[in-house]
Amino acid sequence: MRIIRADKIKNLVSELCILANLNLRKDVLTKLKSSYSKEKNKRANQILFAIIQNAKIAREEGIAICQDTGMPVVFVGIGQEVFVSGDLKAAIMRGVGSGYKKGFLRGSVAKNPLKRGKPGYLPCVIHIDIVKGNKIKLTVLPKGFGCENKSALKMFKPTAGISEIKKFIVDTVKSAGPDACPPYIVGVGIGGTADYAGLLAKKALLRKLQAPSSLPVRQAGKLQANYKLEYDLLREINKLNIGPMGLGGKTTALAVNIETYPTHISGLPVAVNISCHALRSATGIL
Repeated sequence: MRIIRADKIKNLVSELCILANLNLRKDVLTKLKSSYSKEKNKRANQILFAIIQNAKIAREEGIAICQDTGMPVVFVGIGQEVFVSGDLKAAIMRGVGSGYKKGFLRGSVAKNPLKRGKPGYLPCVIHIDIVKGNKIKLTVLPKGFGCENKSALKMFKPTAGISEIKKFIVDTVKSAGPDACPPYIVGVGIGGTADYAGLLAKKALLRKLQAPSSLPVRQAGKLQANYKLEYDLLREINKLNIGPMGLGGKTTALAVNIETYPTHISGLPVAVNISCHALRSATGIL
């Protein structure tokens, strides 16, 4: 049994909050640069260049990529051979509060969802998974609500075909239009229960763009089946001509990431969680 002090967790979460908000993920930046080189629409090309420059300035000047520093979502993978000396959840909360304060990041959390009131840094949202080993993996995802507001869930009949599911996902992006700051990264969760499909969709955003999904692997020409649905959806979404910041062009989305889980014989939940172009997350391991 390995003992990890709660203070170490607090300090790492604090660092990750700052890192995520100031440094755009390398895989996202690479995709933006690739899209910039391929985009033929002049206005879209200019916007992509501005987005890339914004990320560069944020990193070099140590300022937030976006004014909406999001509602902090913390994913915890805790090894079953770990004993946390102290209160795990309290340590994460203190870490988020410390990081947002040190990084001069905007507090956007309304403690009472109905009465609202003055926003602050806390509480954050915490998801905990028990995994093998003696380490703790922490990931901070600051989720801006311009894009979170465009989330969608549909409980399909188990007889639904792929074409129906694809239409729902594409229509969700079409409905978001320019409002969630495209180009988008589209997270999709298929299976489980209604709440778990939503979590899968958000977890899909943590996967590196173009990394393999959990869909079954089989050969389908040159393209494996675990890429095919993502590939087909990305192609259809980019035909919508929403484009960067909604001003036209073929770069409406940078990627579609799908995660799946077994579900009940009577249902087929599908959830969509959209991220704006500033998909921010940072990971550390203790």
